Amino acid sequence: MRVSPASASASAPAPLDPDLFDRDGAIFMGSRRDPEGCRVGLFGVPYDGTTSFRPGTRFGPSAIREVSSGLETYDPQLDLDLDDLAFADLGAVAIPFGAPEPVLAAVGEATRAVLELGLRPLMLGGEHSLSSGAVAAVAARHPDLALVQLDAHADLRQSWLGTSHSHACAMRRCLEVLPSGDLLQVAIRSGTREEFEELRRSGRLVGQGPGLSLQPERLQAELVAALAPLRGRPIYLTVDLDWFDPAVMPGTGTPEPGGYHWGHFAGLLEELRQHRLVAADVVELAPGLDPSGISAVLAAKVTRSLLLLLGQGQ
Repeated sequence: MRVSPASASASAPAPLDPDLFDRDGAIFMGSRRDPEGCRVGLFGVPYDGTTSFRPGTRFGPSAIREVSSGLETYDPQLDLDLDDLAFADLGAVAIPFGAPEPVLAAVGEATRAVLELGLRPLMLGGEHSLSSGAVAAVAARHPDLALVQLDAHADLRQSWLGTSHSHACAMRRCLEVLPSGDLLQVAIRSGTREEFEELRRSGRLVGQGPGLSLQPERLQAELVAALAPLRGRPIYLTVDLDWFDPAVMPGTGTPEPGGYHWGHFAGLLEELRQHRLVAADVVELAPGLDPSGISAVLAAKVTRSLLLLLGQGQ
């Protein structure tokens, strides 16, 4: 039996503007193009215009879709199956080349369109700077929205390499559009001295200490405690794939040793399924940097998990 679509009202949603999305190319396994009757709306944003080290994340969304058919639709950990979820792959956001500001505006417009259809948005990047456009749109719908970040890097710079919308500034920009100011930054392991001083002072850093990456139970326990005050609140989860260790995720532009494995992520999923996840993104896959293709498979598996969590939510 398919899950019924979430809807803000009994009235029929407005049709999707065909100029917002480019629907050519691959489609995520089990999805449909027509959003009618769906619960989750997946879309990609092929942009890496502010990449500061190794480019290639513009190819991330298509790579995730292309390898997704190699996975099973059933997730034994969650005991959920994509075959029981009606979800749409809306395609790639039609974005301009060049400066990030028009791209973020397009991301915001696309996210609002997904929300107006009564769907929960799941964005595939592209680079991490894209998140603030989506977060702004979701926060306008859910003013008490909280943001949870999985990332190797703090991303709290005011500007980097001449732009305030660099992917190194992603969380700084998100904080500016997040009315609640509630941000949990999970197991960050790289940043400037000033960024880490802010993380510790603000209390936003979840998971800290030598050897934590080898202790999934401890990381999960800290996340459980940090998420407890947010029970019932809408949550946006942003997953920068460089949160995973380069041993399992080499295909990312700014790899950072000392990261996390699937077992850590699985533990986080177990806790997040107890909460109200209303939107998410998966960013920073650069598939050309990993000839084995394993990074794209891991990203597709993360995407499958998030589709299922978004689809089961109330």
